[in-house]
Amino acid sequence: MPSRRAVLAGLAAGPALGRGALAQGLPEVAVTKDPSCGCCEKWVTHLRKAGFTVTVTVTEGPVNPLKIRLAVPRELASCHTAQVGGYVVEGHVPAGAIKRLLAERPTGTGLAVPGMPVGSPGMEVDGVELDTYEVTLFGAEGRRTFARYRGGEPA
Repeated sequence: MPSRRAVLAGLAAGPALGRGALAQGLPEVAVTKDPSCGCCEKWVTHLRKAGFTVTVTVTEGPVNPLKIRLAVPRELASCHTAQVGGYVVEGHVPAGAIKRLLAERPTGTGLAVPGMPVGSPGMEVDGVELDTYEVTLFGAEGRRTFARYRGGEPA
């Protein structure tokens, strides 16, 4: 049993450990994208800022064969596909929704933000009104709204 002093020292050191300590508790995100997509890089930056370690694979052709293999419904498809913690993440899903998915571990294949909503992570456009959009949990059991966002913030 740690002493009170050891627990307090650990809590005090937590902020000093920075993002590296946070990333240790999060699984790696493996992103697959086509070579012409710039918004995907912005989404990867968003994930890294949220503490995820991210690897990126750039395909020589379309990402669609991967989407089919991972059972992403066509109507939920977006510009990039990621895999994390046994789940699929399709499109501009905010890091907060991914963290919630990993914490709650619901039954399903993964999360999707279909299309490219304005203001979603990676789709920020100065001077344009933010879209409100749904993050969909999908899988063999069907689909349901997992979260709603306006821009990058929960709505």
